[in-house]
Amino acid sequence: MAVLRVDASILGPNSASTELADLVEKELSGTSIVRRHLGADPLPADAWATAIHAAYVPADQRSDAHHKAVSLAGELADELRSADAVILALPFYNYGVSQHAKTWIDLAMAGGENGEKFLDGKPAVVLTTRGGAYGPGTPREGWDHNTDYLRRVVGDIWGADLTLIEREFTLVGVNPALDAFTETAAVMRKSAHEAAIEAGRTLATRA
Repeated sequence: MAVLRVDASILGPNSASTELADLVEKELSGTSIVRRHLGADPLPADAWATAIHAAYVPADQRSDAHHKAVSLAGELADELRSADAVILALPFYNYGVSQHAKTWIDLAMAGGENGEKFLDGKPAVVLTTRGGAYGPGTPREGWDHNTDYLRRVVGDIWGADLTLIEREFTLVGVNPALDAFTETAAVMRKSAHEAAIEAGRTLATRA
């Protein structure tokens, strides 16, 4: 089984989403992993607009930038098409999807057909993390503009068999204002880790 793993954290070894993805991957011994780390090696922010613009320019009149953007979009689309499964570690930043992940999603879509189901029926484990809490009854309920978007793209548009794993309060222990939630955060971390391990084992059975 060929697995595409995409990470988008900017926190390096301190990343909670990377930690979860590592737990999934650990269960997939002997599996071929194609990696793309959008946080460590970001895609060009202007590539999507350039690739879209290229569609309105005759091929023989396109600039080098047009050709590079179109080629990159096609490469990203092909990575999704070629994968038998995906692991997507895409954290919540500034109340929404990180710019790195959004650029990747937009470019991949530009490299495919309109509405193409890149992952039609294939397993996808999406791992997303939030520094605070945004669930029902919290002061910032409704401020999470990341998670539903990822569901729509990966599950509905790309057609994946989606497993979504979420972890909140990742800034507990970092931000003193959240110290009162230490026990809650520990429970959430444990639950997310268990879910990630189980998702990895489920993927392994499909290999």
